[in-house]
Amino acid sequence: MTRRWNEPKDPDELLDYTVDWAEALGGDTIASSAWTVPSGITRGTDSNTATTATIWISGGSADQNYSLLNRITTAGGRTREQTCTLRVSAK
Repeated sequence: MTRRWNEPKDPDELLDYTVDWAEALGGDTIASSAWTVPSGITRGTDSNTATTATIWISGGSADQNYSLLNRITTAGGRTREQTCTLRVSAK
């Protein structure tokens, strides 16, 4: 799956981004979440609930797209991945 976060991020902002896995989980829950972040942006803290995964991001270069990968493992032993595209743009 690929998702695009609609609102561009300014290089000077520190913002949180969330993936809502509820529909894909079908009643299962997230046991763990891991993020792969490309060079050029700065990864902050990340967390998850039973149905969502959140990461804090700062930095980046204006007029660039970055692909972040979220991989979750569910309580039922399933592994799912979603790539999220983040646009960085000077505001």
